[in-house]
This record gives sequence, C-alpha cells and structure tokens, in this order.
Amino acid sequence: MQGVLFNTLTVIIGSTVGWLLKKGLPKRVTDTIMIGLGMCTVYIGVSGMLGGKNPLVLILSIAFGAAIGSLLRIDDGIHKLGDNVEKKFRKNGKSDVSLAEGAVNGCLIFCVGAMTIVGSLNAGFGDNTMLYTKSILDLVSSMVLASTLGIGVLLSSVFVLVFQGGLALLAEYISPIMTETLIAELTCTGSLMVALIGLNLMKITKIKVADFLPALLFVPLFVYLTGLLGKVM
Repeated sequence: MQGVLFNTLTVIIGSTVGWLLKKGLPKRVTDTIMIGLGMCTVYIGVSGMLGGKNPLVLILSIAFGAAIGSLLRIDDGIHKLGDNVEKKFRKNGKSDVSLAEGAVNGCLIFCVGAMTIVGSLNAGFGDNTMLYTKSILDLVSSMVLASTLGIGVLLSSVFVLVFQGGLALLAEYISPIMTETLIAELTCTGSLMVALIGLNLMKITKIKVADFLPALLFVPLFVYLTGLLGKVM
C-alpha cells in the first residue's frame, strides 16, 4: 500500500500547488494553458485507445454504458452535487470551472490506464515500483490540471486512494481474472473518455463524460462473451 499512499500524496501536493498558481495567473494565461492541456489529454486518450485489441468490445461497452449513464443522469447528478458543495463554501459567485468537473476529470486522468491497474496489483504483492513512477507523472499532471480546473482536482485524490487501494488489497483475488486482454480493453475504453475530456477542455465540445462511466463495467462482460464467441467460431 506504500505506493498507493505515495501516489495519493503526490496528487494532493500537485493539485494544491496548481490551485495556488491558478489564483495568481491571469485568465488569458489559464485559458491558453487549458487549450494546451486539452491537446495533451486528447493525445493521451488516443494513445491509450490504440492499445485495444477488439473494437467490438469498445463499441458494445460504450453503447450500453452510455445508455445506462444517460438514463441515470450520472453527469448531471455529479455536477449538481458539486454545485451544492460550492454554494456552501463560495461566497463570491460561481467559478469558471465547476468543482465536479475538476474532480471527474482528475479521477479519469489519474486512474485510467494499464499503469494504474498493473501498478496497483503489483503493489498488492509488495512491488511499488510502477506506482512510484506513476506518482511522479501524476504530480506534474495534477499541478497543471489544477492550475486550470481549480480545487476540484484535489478531490480526485480520494478516488485515487480508494480505487488503487482497492485493487492493491484485492490483488490476490482478482489478479487471475485481470488478463492482458481485459486490461487492454479497460484501458482502451477509459482512454476514449480521457480523449473526450480533452475535447471539452479545449471547449470544442460539451460532452457529459461521466455518463459514459458505466461502460467500464460492461468491458469484462463483453471480453468474456467475445472470447466465448471466438472459441465457438
């Protein structure tokens, strides 16, 4: 768990520093940084998507996940919760970027990818090397992200702790089912959402990315079903 705790700490430190920098930066500068960050995020998302091995799994998972997410209005619910929290602590109106947007974007960017999954599983067996490497990357990423999206990014550290910590604690039990194929498809599907975040950051789109989150739950199912279909064929 040392790697998980260290990763969480780097996100907290990076987010705090980035948030403090945001206060002293002119809006023109933060807007430019936002566009640059959006471009980098799209690149990261597309790179992760290229690791997928079965487009059918991606298509089916996104289709079913988006349907469930839209029906449940997940994105609206998260933003409503974030707005309610902001109203309690903010006295001078609403900021340019919502608390919820920073938190959701941070959760996806920090927790999507093979490095997160494999690193957390390895940490469960006492090998924290990969998470230490990821932590340095997240330190820089959280700093840049918080400098444009604000304090909401700091809240994503809680999800980093819970998600990665959960994988580490359950490593002994879930490692056998976390095959290379499943990890690749989870990374591919999650990376698509990261790419969508990038488009939103550049203000090209206003996609409700959180509505796609249930897609990650469908990935294991469709990996299993397509695997069975492949054996039958």
